[in-house]
Amino acid sequence: MDPWLIIGYTVIIILLFIIAVISSAIWPTLIGAVWIPTPRETARKMLELAKVTSEDIVVDLGSGDGRIIVMAAEEFGATAFGIEADPLRVLWSRTVIRRHGLRDRVKVVWGNFFSKSIAAATVVTVFQGQAINKTLQPKLSTELKPGTRVVSYSFPFEDWDPVETQIKPNLFLYVIG
Repeated sequence: MDPWLIIGYTVIIILLFIIAVISSAIWPTLIGAVWIPTPRETARKMLELAKVTSEDIVVDLGSGDGRIIVMAAEEFGATAFGIEADPLRVLWSRTVIRRHGLRDRVKVVWGNFFSKSIAAATVVTVFQGQAINKTLQPKLSTELKPGTRVVSYSFPFEDWDPVETQIKPNLFLYVIG
């Protein structure tokens, strides 16, 4: 093969990699969805607080790398669904789901969770800021069935009283009435 062709392909691959890294850093900021991963032990405590079982459908709003939805299926036997705004994290999540052999029970979609239906959820996990939680609260109240558990990490829902809280990590459990 021509050495210039090899150099050309190498440059294209490097440029595509740089574009992917830069867009992964910029895209979340542009759409207001900065990613701060939930520590794995906190994710486990969220699922334990909600008493997730194999009967549950867990929906993670802003699912990032998929750690909560994968853990819900692997460790708790639940069916799980993630909604993520960053397309690179969606691809990464799908790779993790495939690697863990969970494609039959775990799905992740790319999009804005405000425009996706979450009505099937029996458990919803959230790690968003206070302003997003305030905007999200009416959607949860309208779409979720009575008895659905909502677990928020770090930021409470201002107009709801949690049925249970944990300190370290800061977790708030709500049950839709």
